[in-house]
Amino acid sequence: MTTNKDVKRVIRTRMKKTGESYTAARSVILRKGKTDRTTAATAARGVGSAAAESTKVSAKEYAALSGYSDAVIKARTGCTWKSWVGALDYAGGREMTHGAIAKHLRDAHKLSSWWAQAVTVGYERITGLREKGQRRDGLYEVSVSKTVPVSVGELYRAFHEPAQRVRWLKETGLRVRTTVENKSVRMTWSDRTSVEVYFTAKGPAKSTVSVQHVKLPAQDDRETRRAYWKERLTRLTAYLSVGKS
Repeated sequence: MTTNKDVKRVIRTRMKKTGESYTAARSVILRKGKTDRTTAATAARGVGSAAAESTKVSAKEYAALSGYSDAVIKARTGCTWKSWVGALDYAGGREMTHGAIAKHLRDAHKLSSWWAQAVTVGYERITGLREKGQRRDGLYEVSVSKTVPVSVGELYRAFHEPAQRVRWLKETGLRVRTTVENKSVRMTWSDRTSVEVYFTAKGPAKSTVSVQHVKLPAQDDRETRRAYWKERLTRLTAYLSVGKS
């Protein structure tokens, strides 16, 4: 956690601009931060049931809103949800775009791209900036994951190589936009929705694929896509398991 370092950096920046002493600059910055947090919390109360003040939300409620328990988020990022909400509120997160929050988490807190996204989405849900399954632009998304008994390279190639992909996905009209070997594949679907696929090695012969289908126009689309991807990932597992038994 680098909140204290962030505060000191802001204080030193103000000292250079105003010529104030460290103590004077610190007093102004801390007073401003307290005012901003109070204003943000007050505004958030009117943005749906998820927009409770962070100090009044229990760990169980954080988990329900964000999709990750405190134990998981602390193990993966080093901090609990209460700490992340406090840090992001202090940084002005309720006024920032989704991309700006994720960038702040990568740059200031050194989170990986994956966990920066997870913390950003969780924070937005907790503070009422979006409902569960909804993006900041008003569209919706759904995520499905599966662990498969193959190496991460084999799993990546099953998505990346057209000759393999067609054997289990059987989706026509999609376009692969970008890939990062053994890490991710991003695709545009035939209906102009978007699919983001992430791969994680769990061992030499075990890996996890996480599919995020985004830019869905309605909440009802989420369950349809969830069922679709569960069925397709089951087909993928069967396809990759042929010859391994």
